[in-house]
Amino acid sequence: MKMKFRLPVLALFCVFLTITTYSQNSTGYEIGDVATDFSLKNVDGKMVSLADYTDAKGYIVIFSCNTCPYVVAYEDRMIELHNKYNNKGYPVIAINPNNPELSPGDSFEKMKERSKDKNFPFAYVFDEKQEIFPQYGATRTPHVFLLEKTAKGNVVRYIGAIDDNFKDASAVKETFLENAIDALMNKKEVPVTTTRAIGCTIKV
Repeated sequence: MKMKFRLPVLALFCVFLTITTYSQNSTGYEIGDVATDFSLKNVDGKMVSLADYTDAKGYIVIFSCNTCPYVVAYEDRMIELHNKYNNKGYPVIAINPNNPELSPGDSFEKMKERSKDKNFPFAYVFDEKQEIFPQYGATRTPHVFLLEKTAKGNVVRYIGAIDDNFKDASAVKETFLENAIDALMNKKEVPVTTTRAIGCTIKV
């Protein structure tokens, strides 16, 4: 009797696992997809969209926030990325997707404070209606989507982590994002197109 009970349960579990895996894998953008533009409020009160960057060759879109320790560990590197690549046509655009009712430290007012404290040189915008991060398929903060501006739209070329060591920038061995940007700038194939985003779950 025990075997008869366990087999159906195991079968149901396998079905559930398959459905869950499919759902996760089928949500959001994949490499080669054309990403949607957006119009989101920046910390300076102005609305920001990808189309505003008329001279851009692409975009470093990072789903970010104020409160996640992983993001805090990466903030200086995000600033360095923008300072390094903005003038080369790849600006950083940070998007806060968190619900401030669940994470008060991620409110728009707190975003303005954090941007001022860190002197962010890049746009830091608020996905207030939580409509953009599901379209992209972001699940963590930070979660990177590298886009290349092409004739057919903003094509997703890399998804995942900034690099392989959130704890210590000096110990990084693989700069996944920089490698991807450099490849695009040199008209080469991106060597690694997807990595696992390590960070805090988005608060919905």
